[in-house]
Amino acid sequence: MTIAVVANPNRGTRSDAAAPMLAKLTSERAESVMTFHRSIDGYQPTPLVSLPHLAAGLGVRGLLVKDESHRFGLNAFKALGGSYAIASHLAQRLGVGLDELPYQRLISDEIRSRLGEITFITTTDGNHGRGVAWTANKLRQNCVVHMPRGTTPERLRNIQALGARADITELVYDDTVRLSAREAEENGWVLVQDTSWPGYEDIPEKIIQGYMTMLGEAIEQMRDENLTPTHVFVQSGVGAMPTAVVGCIVNAYGTSDEGGPVIVVVEPNNAACIFETLRATDGKIHPAVGGLETIMAGLACGEPITIGIDLLAHYVDFVASIPDYVSAQGMRVLSNPRRLSPTEPVADGNGGRSADRRIISGESGAAAFGFAHEVLTDPALAGVKQQLGIDADSVLFFISTEGDTDRAGYDAVVNDGAYPKPSAPR
Repeated sequence: MTIAVVANPNRGTRSDAAAPMLAKLTSERAESVMTFHRSIDGYQPTPLVSLPHLAAGLGVRGLLVKDESHRFGLNAFKALGGSYAIASHLAQRLGVGLDELPYQRLISDEIRSRLGEITFITTTDGNHGRGVAWTANKLRQNCVVHMPRGTTPERLRNIQALGARADITELVYDDTVRLSAREAEENGWVLVQDTSWPGYEDIPEKIIQGYMTMLGEAIEQMRDENLTPTHVFVQSGVGAMPTAVVGCIVNAYGTSDEGGPVIVVVEPNNAACIFETLRATDGKIHPAVGGLETIMAGLACGEPITIGIDLLAHYVDFVASIPDYVSAQGMRVLSNPRRLSPTEPVADGNGGRSADRRIISGESGAAAFGFAHEVLTDPALAGVKQQLGIDADSVLFFISTEGDTDRAGYDAVVNDGAYPKPSAPR
């Protein structure tokens, strides 16, 4: 497995198809979504972490990481999408606007008595299902969560601890999604899935919009620091989160040919459905060609989201697929950022370490950062660095979407050196 990077040949070719989704991801919509999330007990903006010493060592102006391990005590960003989608669905059931249904009213006895008993069902690799289960628990409603084969027991237990009926199937992710959809149809349950297909689009759209809180915060934080990203790196599973990122970034800063950031989508080699779809020019959905085996569990999805694909095809500049060691390298660097040269001045006198803040980032959370770090440190990727237009004036933005949601796996990578970078051939 190797790093592969492709300039998106569809870039700028789907304006009409991309426009409807772009119009749903405006700053005005982001403010509305943020208003809902601010009403939830425990809401705090997650930190935007600057890594100036690492940036200096890598030869760029700035490295900015939005650290979602602090979101609602759930160690990942996914509750933003699930909570907003469920709230929007319930507001529609009740015939009221979501602005009339702040979180405290949503979880009230009055609303529960009006709604009756509801069962929400979803498929997850871990983080999305935990967010749905958390929301259902707050609503005192039922939740069923199916997880694909290979899911770690810790991620299953985290969901069960929230009162959901959860299990690990013998199916891959996409087939497990189909199982959940079938059970929802048979039992009259509400499917809360972060991917879409013809006939199932409203809830996935609301999940995408729910993620806008993360982007709205980040854009405000960058503005407060007087920083503008020149490059945005975002990891992808089905593509819901990148859809939110791309829409918000383009609406805030414009496209790369208008002076806005270069946007790069990163996926695992074995689960690169956005990579396969965007490097094709036939306008069709292309599933991943690998078997979905990867340590990046949250990105192990074989089929891309349909409602966001035109937006991604029109605005994404580059797609990349990476082997597992790249994410592992990213996890280790974020956990313990170091000076990269013995001649670099020691900023804090702490044994040669940089003074940058430690970020605990899981296998999926560190994927995009790991890719950029490889591009900036591996001489064999100098051509990719040039292709992406990264130079001394570049400010690179990332989202660490999860913390150590699988602590044993995290420790194996960060502390025990699992998935090391292969030695260069002689």
